[in-house]
Amino acid sequence: MRKGIVAIVGRANVGKSTIFNRIVGERVSIVEDIPGVTRDRIYANASWLTREFRLIDTGGIELANASFTEQIKMQAQIAIEEADVIIFVVSGRESVTREDEFVARMLQKSNKPIILAVNKIDDQAFKDSIYDFYSLGIGDPIAVSGSHGIGIGDILDEIVQLLPQVEEEKEEDVIRFSIIGRPNVGKSSLTNAILGEDRVIVSDVEGTTRDAIDTAFEKDGQKYCVVDTAGMRKKGKIYESVEKYSILRALTAVEKSDVVLVVIDGDRGIIEQDKHVAGNAHEAGKAVILVVNKWDLVAKDSKTMQKMENELREQFKYLDYAPIVFVSAKENKRVDLLLPMIQEVYANSHKRVSTSVLNDVLIDAQTMNPTTTFNGGRLKIYYANQVSICPPTFVLFTNDPQYLHFSYKRYLENRLRDAFGFEGTPIHIICRKRD
Repeated sequence: MRKGIVAIVGRANVGKSTIFNRIVGERVSIVEDIPGVTRDRIYANASWLTREFRLIDTGGIELANASFTEQIKMQAQIAIEEADVIIFVVSGRESVTREDEFVARMLQKSNKPIILAVNKIDDQAFKDSIYDFYSLGIGDPIAVSGSHGIGIGDILDEIVQLLPQVEEEKEEDVIRFSIIGRPNVGKSSLTNAILGEDRVIVSDVEGTTRDAIDTAFEKDGQKYCVVDTAGMRKKGKIYESVEKYSILRALTAVEKSDVVLVVIDGDRGIIEQDKHVAGNAHEAGKAVILVVNKWDLVAKDSKTMQKMENELREQFKYLDYAPIVFVSAKENKRVDLLLPMIQEVYANSHKRVSTSVLNDVLIDAQTMNPTTTFNGGRLKIYYANQVSICPPTFVLFTNDPQYLHFSYKRYLENRLRDAFGFEGTPIHIICRKRD
């Protein structure tokens, strides 16, 4: 089941960010900030009653000289087009304003489920003020206090009830891959180069995000589907100027993919945003390929490619398992290497290892490099088994998990890679105490 999207909207200074931070901050056990965007406090993954969703904190909508600014239009459209559920926040310490009425009209036209949250109801003296907001025609208002946490549980109950139950239908034998990266690295050009003039289009498949079309095709008997990362098609130009919202579309694409191609501009080099983009794929446990595009623009000598690969390994240490491919989408050079590589890392992410062979490898690993004392004890691994794929996940049953030093865990991961490959896919190792 895909994650729903919940947007918090409203005019300025009604406490949207306070409610966002209340859901995120006080429920640390059920929320994880998306890497790379925490400084803006715009996105977070959250869950309530076993249902996960993405929470978006939008900017305040204001009227300026009775004319609508571009910012108003962008924020309203983001809420309307992207969200499954909208939390409309108003201030209970003020009467209904023109901005409140404007936002209400825009949201009503969306036909999306709307939760009306009357914020700043910190004590009983303000409780009666919530009835004024029935005039907005949104529905029953819910009294909340973002500062004190009052009513947040009621909001979350409503979110879970209103989120659509959308199951992902995945066709067998189809490898789904997405092409992500910061703006202007050549994602669209690379997509077109992969499809090529001799492509066999099977169908256009509607994606689970609105107005997104995923492209299915077949090459050499293998079926593929390129997961759309372009975002909104009908009103796309509105969003292109709001770069911070592009990550939402990339996250959705990553979620739907088996393999993620992280594209880097070889001419410009690595920047911090590249790390944020790649971090999303790694955190999601997806198979990853690093694609250095625009290699035709780089002034090269015999050592240029090796220098770039060394820099990538240094900057993306957490992606040391990801293969690196240098391409030029514009000139269609080395693009033919990508589909075979996609097949390989896909197979590795689905690889299963027999329990007997797995334990033989771990016994040999401990013989060659015995564990040392850590946290007051020495780790003993009794046995292990693989519990899942995508990514391959292994459980080690030990005398005490706290004796496992991170460096020894890294050593075991490397031994598993030496023995079984796993190029292109992360590996998860879970340590448990044997009962």
